[in-house]
Amino acid sequence: MSFALSINTEIPRLRSALVGASKTVETSMERLASGKKINSSADDAAGFAISERMTMQVRGLNKVVQKYK
Repeated sequence: MSFALSINTEIPRLRSALVGASKTVETSMERLASGKKINSSADDAAGFAISERMTMQVRGLNKVVQKYK
């Protein structure tokens, strides 16, 4: 009977490991799909803020270029 008890006590630990591995795979797939290293502020808060600011600057400059074409 101790064998069955041992298996049952490991299930929560295995479930926790599976959830952690699943989150890691999800993050990796998101990065691969987008082609970006930083996809959210959770990846790198400062880098994400800089990236967003630069994206807005590029969009603004593209609007100016479109206006004068």
